[in-house]
Amino acid sequence: MDEKMDAYQLDDTTKHAQTDLHKCPGCGANMTFNPDKQLLECEFCGQSVDFKKDSAVKEKDLEEAFDVAEKWDETTVISCDNCGAKFVISSTEVAAICPYCETSHVRKSADLAGIKPNAIYPFLFSEKNAEQISKKWAKRKLFAPRRFKKSIEANNLHGVYQPGFTFDSNTFSVYDGVLGEVRTRTVRTKNGYRTETYTHYFPVSGTLSFFFDDVTIGASSDFDNKSYNKLAPFTKESIKVYTKDYLAGFSAKHYEKDLKTCWQDAKSVIDNRIRNLIVRKYNADTVSYLNVSTMHENVTFKYVLYPIYLLNYRFKQKIYNIAVNGNTGKVVGKTPVSFWRVLIAVLIGLGLIALAAFLYINFA
Repeated sequence: MDEKMDAYQLDDTTKHAQTDLHKCPGCGANMTFNPDKQLLECEFCGQSVDFKKDSAVKEKDLEEAFDVAEKWDETTVISCDNCGAKFVISSTEVAAICPYCETSHVRKSADLAGIKPNAIYPFLFSEKNAEQISKKWAKRKLFAPRRFKKSIEANNLHGVYQPGFTFDSNTFSVYDGVLGEVRTRTVRTKNGYRTETYTHYFPVSGTLSFFFDDVTIGASSDFDNKSYNKLAPFTKESIKVYTKDYLAGFSAKHYEKDLKTCWQDAKSVIDNRIRNLIVRKYNADTVSYLNVSTMHENVTFKYVLYPIYLLNYRFKQKIYNIAVNGNTGKVVGKTPVSFWRVLIAVLIGLGLIALAAFLYINFA
C-alpha cells in the first residue's frame, strides 16, 4: 500500500483532499443518508437528523457555463478520518466508501473541478428493498433456472449516483424536402383486377417552432444515453436541489463527458426529434430527403445526479449484472437461461400448433 501511495504522490496531477463526514450529534459516529426516511441516520445509535430539502431546482445558462466545462483528468488521495487509511479515487468520483472501514466520504466542493451538480434525484428506498425488488424481477423471468430463482443472492450491492446533463431549448427550424406517402390503387389486368401499393412523393417546406424540455444525456462511461433510456423515467416530482447530505453512505460519479460534448449529443437528439415532428406533421411514411436548419435560443441546463443500485448475481461461475432505478424501482439486466425451460416451451408451442391443425382438419 505504501509503495502504491508513493507512486501516486510523485504524480503532479494528484491532489490530497479532505472530505466531509456527517457526525452524529449524540455519539459522534458516522451518519449516512437513509432513503426510506429521507433523513441522515446514525449507523450505531440510530439517531436521525433532518436536513434542508429544496425542490426549486434552477436551470443554468449554457453559454455562461462553457468556460468551466472542461474534462477533469486528475486523481485524489483521500485520508480517511475514521480509520486513518489512505486511498485513491479518480477524478470522476464525488463520493466514495473507504475500502478498509467502509466509512463514506463526500468530497468538498472546492476539490471538484469543472461544473458542480445543481440537482439530484435522491434514492427513495434502501439497499435491502433494492435487493428484494431485483429478486422479484428475476423470479418473474420465465426461462430463468428454478435453482437460480431459489438461491439468488446479491453480491456487491451498492448505490451509485450517476451523472447526467439535461437541456432545455427553444428551437426554430426551417426545412424543405420531399416526403412520401404509401397508397393503394386498383389496376386492371388481363385476368381481372388487383390491388397494388405505391409511394406518392410530394415536396414540403416551412418552419417549425418547438420547446424541448429536459433532453437528458448520460455523462459517464457506464451511464451513457443507452443506459439512461433503459432506466428512465425518473419521477420529476422527486428532484431536489443538490446537497452533499444525499450522498452520505453512497458512491457518486462526476461527469466524464463535459458539458460541451453532452450539448452536441443533445443537439443530435433534438435534430432527430425535429425531423420526426416534421414527418408526422405531413403523415408521411417515408423520406426521400429532408433538409433542416435549426436555431437554438435561451438554452439552459442542469447537472443532475441519478440514483442507481448496481447488483452482481453469480450463477454457475458467471456474473449477471443488474441495475435498479433507485428512484422508481425499475430493473434492467439479464438472468441465466435454462435450456430445458426453453425446450419445454418450444415443445408445448409445437404441440398447441399441432392440436389446432388437427381440430381444424377434422372439425372445420
